[in-house]
Amino acid sequence: MKVLSIGEILWDVFPDKEFLGGAPLNVCANLRRAGDEAALLSAVGDDVRGQAVLDAMASLGLSKEFMQVVRGAATGTAVVGKDGRGEPTFTIKRPAAFDAFELTHQEMEKIEAFAPDWLYMGTLLQTDARMEKLIEELGKRMPSARRFYDMNLRTGHWNLALVERLCEHATVLKLNDVEAEILAKQTGLAEGGFEMESFCRQWSQRFGIELICVTLGAAGCLVYKDGKAERFAGNKVQVADTVGAGDAFAAAFLHGYHRGWSLARCAAFANALGSLVASRAGATPVWRMEECEAIVQPC
Repeated sequence: MKVLSIGEILWDVFPDKEFLGGAPLNVCANLRRAGDEAALLSAVGDDVRGQAVLDAMASLGLSKEFMQVVRGAATGTAVVGKDGRGEPTFTIKRPAAFDAFELTHQEMEKIEAFAPDWLYMGTLLQTDARMEKLIEELGKRMPSARRFYDMNLRTGHWNLALVERLCEHATVLKLNDVEAEILAKQTGLAEGGFEMESFCRQWSQRFGIELICVTLGAAGCLVYKDGKAERFAGNKVQVADTVGAGDAFAAAFLHGYHRGWSLARCAAFANALGSLVASRAGATPVWRMEECEAIVQPC
């Protein structure tokens, strides 16, 4: 499987340390460990953090073919905190280098030649209208590439109209339970009370989405496809931090879904990898397939 992952690269800044992050990079790193071919389309600044990104990508075995260095721009950062539920919050300074990459005709042709099976994308980058248009053009040039839309709503970095436009092009949509409820309330789908299965059915029908996957934290996930919603149990682990766990889940689910695995097997593998990453510090900790398979719940 070939995946072109498009979007932000940034450093997750904690009070006492920094970890390389950004969902598109995290997904690439996990796909690579799972044995897939993944390329990252993004940009860093010509600064210390930018060079550290490029060095880290080399150590992760990730190609820098579609990476750009933007002079005068700062490499992205996300200051990590916690909300009242203990979930991570992110304060992201914009514009950052990842907001500034450009594609010439020749670079577009190189990406077409890569011929990805999937385009992976989120919401953050596309709050910039120029970047949304650029990604849409990429999609038109590669009509056979399916789209995995990993919503990842960050406070102050999304709007409903944009999310609805991106859902119109999604083959697979991944979001979490909080995001699902927010969308339901903002679109009138929660009148009389929010119900996850009902939301997924109506959202899928409205936008023609092939599959919707809702992560439920420690409770696992819900997968909706072909008019049927199924819940799959999560794994109990000692959590180090949850940053990057959702990205690991996305990579694992896509890995299995592309191969035609059953939804139960896809969900079990994704839940296992998400919990494994949550049990270790940082968004891209080292893991081995054998470790993940050892904690996969029986299908």
